[in-house]
Amino acid sequence: MDGIEQVSPTEICPDRSQLVSEDGKNTKSVLCQRCGSKVLCPGTALFAEKELFLPSMRKKTESESIALTEGSVDGETLTAHWLVDDMYTFENVGFTKDVGKVKYLICADCEIGPIGWHCLDDKKSFYVALERVNHA
Repeated sequence: MDGIEQVSPTEICPDRSQLVSEDGKNTKSVLCQRCGSKVLCPGTALFAEKELFLPSMRKKTESESIALTEGSVDGETLTAHWLVDDMYTFENVGFTKDVGKVKYLICADCEIGPIGWHCLDDKKSFYVALERVNHA
């Protein structure tokens, strides 16, 4: 997995140390910030650092999809993510239409997002930004 830096829990800042197990996996459930739906169960994702641009969070409307390029949409570059290698690992996630070679991950229940990112060139890398989800 090119460009991904696996980080040991001792290198993670203190607030993240409660979220990451000794083997680098999530210790808590990953939940939607808006509606609380479970996105991932404990122990199903690896902590990874990779710089990814995600558009600002919002609810999808009937007539729109996130179809703008990185240079023309508000958003932020995030580095702390949960990495999942199989889309069937998710409990509750939806995908946007293709935006170039990317599909953004959204909550399947309330459609808020994007909470994560998936490049169509890499079938085994699904990223969920820690800053875009809650943990319980």
